[in-house]
Amino acid sequence: MSKLGVVEDTLFVPMLGRIYASEHCPQILYDRKTLELKNRLPSDLIKQNMQNQYTLLASASRSANMDRIIRTFLERRPDGVIVQLGCGLETTYHRCDNGKTHWYAMDLPHVIEYRRGLLPEPERELYISGDAFAKDWIKKVRNDVLDAPILVTAGGLFHYFEEHKVIALLRMIGQFGNMEVVFDTVNKRGMTMMKKKYMKQVGHADAQMFFYVDSAEELAAKIGGNVKVIAEEPYYRYIPKNGLKLSTKVSMAVSDQFKMVKMIHLKL
Repeated sequence: MSKLGVVEDTLFVPMLGRIYASEHCPQILYDRKTLELKNRLPSDLIKQNMQNQYTLLASASRSANMDRIIRTFLERRPDGVIVQLGCGLETTYHRCDNGKTHWYAMDLPHVIEYRRGLLPEPERELYISGDAFAKDWIKKVRNDVLDAPILVTAGGLFHYFEEHKVIALLRMIGQFGNMEVVFDTVNKRGMTMMKKKYMKQVGHADAQMFFYVDSAEELAAKIGGNVKVIAEEPYYRYIPKNGLKLSTKVSMAVSDQFKMVKMIHLKL
């Protein structure tokens, strides 16, 4: 098994969050597929997990938010196609597939190789190994699905790249027509908190972070063209808080009040 780099290694963080939510907070997220994989993860990963309830549920909330947006998109566009950039070990297909959608999961070659070992390709999800910032993946998908509407998801991905790279990627996606993109991000205050606290808590203080968004409208203006903001939502708005620790509820409330973490959905 190839050694994973600092950023790719963070792909276990969301998985631990989905396991925790499924076992303790299924009202937020229940992920049968991830529970099936629990015993196949490196055992020291589970034992050495230094996270608290809030950081674990931050990861699970991202998956829950993405699931909600994907399902709404597929209800609105039954012919829609889902492309997950930086898919890591995400199991969205197994939670959200409607029996007919075409799915693509894209990540770096050694991550896809690791993913295949744990999660063999299902019936309608194609794995693509490559660079999210190069055109190959989007050309391939567009050739496959012609003019079908495409929703590109980027969960936990953009933080690690500089703004000019993310904007160039969004412009590139927009050139292929009938595209929407959804991603989670932080504002400037949220970025400071992530660098100081969150990445240490999840054991990845060495992962560098750059990209943040104070205003989705400002980001849309930087991308240019006919970009429209479909949604800019506080991260925990739709996350059920019942049964959570008080400290977790307070952290979620503070995050949403100051829009420290959010979901942004654009029509490109």
